[in-house]
Amino acid sequence: MAGRPAEPEVIWSRPERAARGPRPAYTRAEIAAVAVRIADADGMEAVSMRRVAAELGCGTMSLYNYVPRKEDLYELMADVVAAEYELPERPTGDWRADLTALAHRARAMMRRHPWMSRLMSATYGFSPNAMKFLEFSLWCLDPLDLPYGRKMELVAMVNGIVTTYVANEIQTAERTRSLPWSAEREHEIRMAYLFQQISSGQYPRMAAAFAEDSGPVDMEAYFDRALNRVLDAFGSD
Repeated sequence: MAGRPAEPEVIWSRPERAARGPRPAYTRAEIAAVAVRIADADGMEAVSMRRVAAELGCGTMSLYNYVPRKEDLYELMADVVAAEYELPERPTGDWRADLTALAHRARAMMRRHPWMSRLMSATYGFSPNAMKFLEFSLWCLDPLDLPYGRKMELVAMVNGIVTTYVANEIQTAERTRSLPWSAEREHEIRMAYLFQQISSGQYPRMAAAFAEDSGPVDMEAYFDRALNRVLDAFGSD
């Protein structure tokens, strides 16, 4: 029917090369690697089919023969980066330690690729390398006596914690880089204003909270505590 949109297609169900004909000039991994390099250098906004094609030395329309949609390019990028998890040969048998180690690996990976936190969703969660990570995560949870639905929920919550913390760290760092003065000066000004407000008596609970602990925020400790609380909750189910 004229004007009817094409049926959706998962990039992984599409053969990388036709059964007949010449060998493709580029592989999906090569295309994705170029896109990842662009995103690492200039941010996600810099990734376009035109720029990736230019970096490869081919025409933009030629690139669409390999990657039909920009969303497919994002999925290829997410899969290439997911290969960096470097999973062990097998879990240790300590599900808490194994899941904690995976969370720290994921956090390190997203710090290396600051744009990646924007692609951490179910939309791009079933690529080959993402599925290997999910399967290994569930394998780590074999000692935990819970149905698989609950185990999937646990993995999703851990990934959510990682993504949220990294996204906040990235946004803070980006804002700091854009300031016309030092981050230390910005912090001093904001803290002076905050203490002025809570000293007014209008915010007694906040005043008590800051009086109890006014030291520097330890984001590493915050991350580990949030992670441990989630693991505690599922471990006691």
